[in-house]
Amino acid sequence: MNSASFESVRVKQLEAGYAKQAQQALSMHSARINLLLNQGRCPDVGWDDSTIELFLQNLALMDSNNFLGCAQLGERESRFASEIVRRRHFRMGHGIGRSGDILEQQPKAAGSTLMNRLTNSMLLHILRASGAPSTEACFVVPTATGMALVLCLLAFRAKKPNAKYVVWPRIDQKTCFKSIITAGLRPIVINEQLSDEKLVTNIAEMRKQIIATGAENILCVLSTTSCFAPRCPDDLIGIASICSEFNLMHLVNNAYGVQSMKCMSRVEQASKHGRVDAYVQSTDKNFMVPVGGAVIAGFDEQFVYDIAQTYPGRGSGTPTMDLFITLLSLGVKGYREACDERKIMFAYLKTELERIAKETGQLVLRSEPNDISVALTINGVMNDVGILGSMLFTKFVFGTRAIDADTVKYIEGRRFIGWGAHSEDYPHNYLTMA
Repeated sequence: MNSASFESVRVKQLEAGYAKQAQQALSMHSARINLLLNQGRCPDVGWDDSTIELFLQNLALMDSNNFLGCAQLGERESRFASEIVRRRHFRMGHGIGRSGDILEQQPKAAGSTLMNRLTNSMLLHILRASGAPSTEACFVVPTATGMALVLCLLAFRAKKPNAKYVVWPRIDQKTCFKSIITAGLRPIVINEQLSDEKLVTNIAEMRKQIIATGAENILCVLSTTSCFAPRCPDDLIGIASICSEFNLMHLVNNAYGVQSMKCMSRVEQASKHGRVDAYVQSTDKNFMVPVGGAVIAGFDEQFVYDIAQTYPGRGSGTPTMDLFITLLSLGVKGYREACDERKIMFAYLKTELERIAKETGQLVLRSEPNDISVALTINGVMNDVGILGSMLFTKFVFGTRAIDADTVKYIEGRRFIGWGAHSEDYPHNYLTMA
């Protein structure tokens, strides 16, 4: 209802005082929406559900499938067979982007397009506020982290088509390794270096392998920030400097690093001291939404847009809508409070594990500066440490990883010794928690 509507209300339906009060109540919602449209920033304080739902309903009415009297004659016209599905998506089913460009405006879905652009704009605000203020652009891609890494690698490959290799400081998550293989590239595995109890980036070995392979044959380095203890975040500044020296692209897997100011600051500093072409983060791990989305960001706006244009076809709008609702609900203040609470809980977890370690003769492995994950040794607890992990699972303790440092695993034909421990010769079996 606009001012003309309330003019009619005052004349024909309600007393002037009541109509004015009602108009003021609605204008409070409109003011929030207008501020978002003007600034494109995540609100400082989160919105109430009624304002978010009001905005979503208005956006839905801007999509062609919700036009009054529309005639749907195409093969893809945002049809819904189930009323539950229709309600779940707020009647928006056109998705985001157009064929060949995930950021292109969708002519039949002005509301969905606007939601997508506002979400990307709010995310850019959050990334900058979380420790990477030089970030120039970002976008939501409707795939989880692994496929988002593949998308980046394919975009990189278009710029250096003859390069076949990716230098990869080892992190024992199949997603990272398989993203390289899926992109049609070959990994050069750099084993981590043991320093006391923690595993750190072997910069000297990386340099040696780059020289031996030839920089002209190497596409990029795929580094990692957030990771399972006792592995530490990669030396991003050292890697960025090497990439700058040898003119190699640098892709950072920042899967769950947005929640850590330290991880984000490492990405920022690496971009200033060397080269960072793009960094990727998961939506579910950082923003507490369902699995299915990732955020690709970078310090060169055009380069980020080049990655977006690599995405084939239109994309699902579901991860974008989940983020849109969540960011509006939390606001900057709410997101920071959630991150602060995580830091408090991490400190508490570490303190309690140190108490347990002292009582049982085990160790809490030192893995600073890893401020997300912590590891407790389970040396001599049982012959098959996997049983301990299963026991915890049956007791509804989820998310722990029981690591046997002698495990051998084959992935895409490649043999990994000590899989899970990020190293071929780590001296402890352990449990990780985050």
